[in-house]
Amino acid sequence: MKKYLLVLSFTFLSLSGFAQSKIGTIDADYILNQMPEMTQVNEGLKTYNADLQKDLESNVAKYETLVKDYQANSATFSEEDKKAKETEIISLENDIKGFRQKAGVMMQIKRNELTQPLYEKINAAMLQVIQAENYTQIFHAGGNNLAYSAEEFDITTKVINILGIEVKE
Repeated sequence: MKKYLLVLSFTFLSLSGFAQSKIGTIDADYILNQMPEMTQVNEGLKTYNADLQKDLESNVAKYETLVKDYQANSATFSEEDKKAKETEIISLENDIKGFRQKAGVMMQIKRNELTQPLYEKINAAMLQVIQAENYTQIFHAGGNNLAYSAEEFDITTKVINILGIEVKE
């Protein structure tokens, strides 16, 4: 009797173990790049980059003007005026260096701001697929964390279809 109970228990556990999870993958970055809204995002980034470039050029021009003025008139400045001008020049130079270092971060923040609504659309479509097909786990296929996934478990195309995106070759 114990043998039958033991065999029956193992059979039940192994069957329930197979029915517990359904795993899929999605490449959200691929979907994002296929979305027509990305044209607007890229235009917004170009505009923002141009604005940053104008600010930088303005500060560089101001810096160059201050340096030229200092060099041309330093003989006529008092010691106090010299120190004040040097401090102003050094301060502006440091501002320019800091701005150049921050520009990449500022562009990334702007990109995140512009793409956030698109990721929300992708997430909503992904949730539709998950609920319709009873997935328990979805892995992001675009990162370096996924070693392998069979194509039949990739829901990227299903999400693209829900979003009504025409895939570009």
